[in-house]
Amino acid sequence: MSTDNIEKLYQNYGILADAKDDISKHEKEYLEILAAVKGSDKEKRLASQFIAKFFNSFPNLADQAIEAQFDLCEDDDIAIRKQAIKDLPTLCKDHKEHTQRIADILAQLLQTDDTTESTIVTNSLLSILKIDAKGALTGLFSQIHQNSDTEVTNEVVRERCIKFLATKVKQLGREVINKEAEELIISECKKLLESQDVIAEEFDHIMDLLTWSKLGKSPLGRKELVQIVAALAFTPDDCHPEDPEYLERITQCSQHALPLFSAQVDSNQFINFFCDHVLRRWDEIPTPEGAADAKLDLLKLFAELTEHCGELENPQQKIDAVYDLLMKYLPEAPVEDDGKDGNKTEAKPDEAKSSPSLQFSHVECALFSLHSLCRKSPDALSADAAKLKPLRLRLQYTARLTQGYIKKLKEVTQKGEDADSEENKLKVAALKTTSNINTLIRDLFRTPPSFKSKVQLSFQSKKSEREKEVKEQSDSEDKKQSPGQKRHRPITFDNEHDKRSPEKRSRSGDRNIKMYTPPSGKYSSRLNNNGRFSGSNSGRGGRGGYGRRDFRNNGAPFRRRNNY
Repeated sequence: MSTDNIEKLYQNYGILADAKDDISKHEKEYLEILAAVKGSDKEKRLASQFIAKFFNSFPNLADQAIEAQFDLCEDDDIAIRKQAIKDLPTLCKDHKEHTQRIADILAQLLQTDDTTESTIVTNSLLSILKIDAKGALTGLFSQIHQNSDTEVTNEVVRERCIKFLATKVKQLGREVINKEAEELIISECKKLLESQDVIAEEFDHIMDLLTWSKLGKSPLGRKELVQIVAALAFTPDDCHPEDPEYLERITQCSQHALPLFSAQVDSNQFINFFCDHVLRRWDEIPTPEGAADAKLDLLKLFAELTEHCGELENPQQKIDAVYDLLMKYLPEAPVEDDGKDGNKTEAKPDEAKSSPSLQFSHVECALFSLHSLCRKSPDALSADAAKLKPLRLRLQYTARLTQGYIKKLKEVTQKGEDADSEENKLKVAALKTTSNINTLIRDLFRTPPSFKSKVQLSFQSKKSEREKEVKEQSDSEDKKQSPGQKRHRPITFDNEHDKRSPEKRSRSGDRNIKMYTPPSGKYSSRLNNNGRFSGSNSGRGGRGGYGRRDFRNNGAPFRRRNNY
């Protein structure tokens, strides 16, 4: 019986192929082909090909044909599913009105765990995107929203659709993703973020897509993206620095915002939040043993944010917050003792009861942040002698420790050790960190304090083109104005009376520091951390229904808390 049905299918194919202009008169034969999707496996494979082959000739049977093809896409036999999925794009090649519907089905099929089947689904989606980008995108986003708004959601479908959009759409380029399609992407991605129901990985993909769009190409668009990210990251009434999940959310959002800042797009909103809500509750941030240093990660981000600081409201308040933080990390100078002749002498570092605890990476970031903010308000420090004096006392002592350490590091890094070894990279990173600290301290000991020096944070692997131009211009001016200067003098309070201009003091030592790729370790922990939320995806995958979205170890949804 099955053999007869297969022969009948071939006969119907021959009739339709030979009919040419009269093919519309042979609906009976095409309906028999559609009915074959309920037959044997071989009948189904043939039906899939024949349905697609003659689909354009029977527009009045289009819905019935599409449903028949969808049935094949859900068949238990993976070979039949693959064949049907591969034939789906043919149905909308000349009929774009079906693209959205077919894209919606293909989006659901992304949940497959079979690698080859997943590849075929992806290729079919790419094919219909090239046919009708807007229609295909509408179908994909429809499936994403559907799996957000319903009681029972298929989380795998949602996540894989978002990942597909983020990874494949950019590969198609502007030739396929036209202006109309791009506007749709921007609009739908905004809706997803505004819903505050995205997990960390989804947030990464959506932000990558938005940054790739035209929003990431203009100052006005980048400002809009900054506002979107800030709305997700910062909820002042919902500030919980003691919660690691909350800290990861701030970290991840800030990292996505950093590339958006420029001379036209300032980071004031982020700086204000950090100063008002994070720095002032610094002691509440947990630092569990054996875990990554969340405080250092936040300090690194804050230091980079201050590079793009604009004109702040109440700058003194922000500077005070950073000042207080810096003082937490600067070691106190040894107490002066009365000598035999009645004069006070300062105890030497090695004579102190205990070695000072100096966290170089933390000091570098805090000092850099203070230096950057004071550049916008140069009189903020010098106007308050009660704050400047204790700061300089600690900085003077820190400089003595740092200069001694720099000398030792230069000695060990010049011994011809393997440059690629982890130990040597760590030493080079430490040298860069301590040299930055030394440069910034010198600015604060000028009278009045100066904030003109430009340094690259030790954990930054690459400067922007704009920063490179500023550095090159600065170096050029230094070479013209200070040829053959002597080495730096030790930093002491006596320098307050040195009236030479900053330009006349040599910077050659700092300029010759070798740039490097920073390692992980003591001085630069988690330098290349991308702020991604970690955790397993156990319990997800496969076909069938899925329970309500839970976020387990994959990051909390970016929404307001109700349990505080």
